[in-house]
Amino acid sequence: MVDDRSDASDLASRRNFLLASGAAGVTALAGCTTGSGDSDGNGGNGGNGGNGDNGGSNGGNGGGDGLSGQVVITGSSTVFPVSDAMAERFMEDHPEVNVTVDSTGSGGGFENHFCPGNSDINGASRPIKDGEVEHCRSNDVEPVEFRIAGDALTVAVNNDADWVDSMTFDELSRIWRADGAQKWSDVRDDWPDEEFELFGPASTSGTYDWFNANVVGEEYDHTAQHEPTEEDNLIVQGIQDSQYAMGYFGFAYYKENSDAVKAVEIEKEKGDGPSEPSLANAKDGSYPMARPLFIYPSESAIRRETVYEFLSFYLERAETDMVSEIGYVPSSTELRDENLSKLDDVAGN
Repeated sequence: MVDDRSDASDLASRRNFLLASGAAGVTALAGCTTGSGDSDGNGGNGGNGGNGDNGGSNGGNGGGDGLSGQVVITGSSTVFPVSDAMAERFMEDHPEVNVTVDSTGSGGGFENHFCPGNSDINGASRPIKDGEVEHCRSNDVEPVEFRIAGDALTVAVNNDADWVDSMTFDELSRIWRADGAQKWSDVRDDWPDEEFELFGPASTSGTYDWFNANVVGEEYDHTAQHEPTEEDNLIVQGIQDSQYAMGYFGFAYYKENSDAVKAVEIEKEKGDGPSEPSLANAKDGSYPMARPLFIYPSESAIRRETVYEFLSFYLERAETDMVSEIGYVPSSTELRDENLSKLDDVAGN
């Protein structure tokens, strides 16, 4: 990675400029995405690899401020819509900067792109694992964690599945664990005597990891008898095409397809009372499948001017309606300020 560091005063002054000049357009772009990417990393708004061989400010036009270079983002398909919207808006203000966003899955992004030093930022729908930190450090890549939003992870079924409106964690675990239930009637006697058709994320996905640890249960393995993909829209399509299908994905994808599939209300334990997936329920904690979303830049990338300015832009706007209109819970004002302070500390400001 190219280390085009600027001194602390330059970074601080340019950040102030960006925050002033970029604020006016936030609402206009809120919720804008260009697609979810695909499993081989050809989605997003560029995705041609590399991590900033032009570095930071090279005296280009940069919207009049001289900012130029490249920022490469990989990782979670759940975080993808947020990063993609941030990238598009940032490049509108800074046309000499190229920000590429690829949907590779959280784990796939860490393993194949971020930890080897080939991307600047990795989105993740679960915290980085100890083994991933070790992998990164073996390549002199030091990840820095920023929590940027919240999600109401959604279980969905076909619109014609009129027998099911809610499920418990235990019922979901019996369906999604290895050697688990094969038919709907295996879970409840009054459900159809028909086999499940399961669609979900690949094992490289942070959503898969979170669901396995928190819903299936760490004592069980996630079933391999499902159609795995990093393309969440394909999960939606699979559910649409079969009355007996089920899948799970981030709330933003349900929000985009709420007419096409039916969300299942969830209760952690029987008797808790089912809760529907929504931003309000995720924010107040009443929805049991609420979870945090993250981005992980490397320390060395943060010290590159172009990446620093993009992250300042991203973390500032993660607290706005730009995130909620995509379909996620924005960060709080307090979390935004903590994130920006951490960013400045790592940058040496």
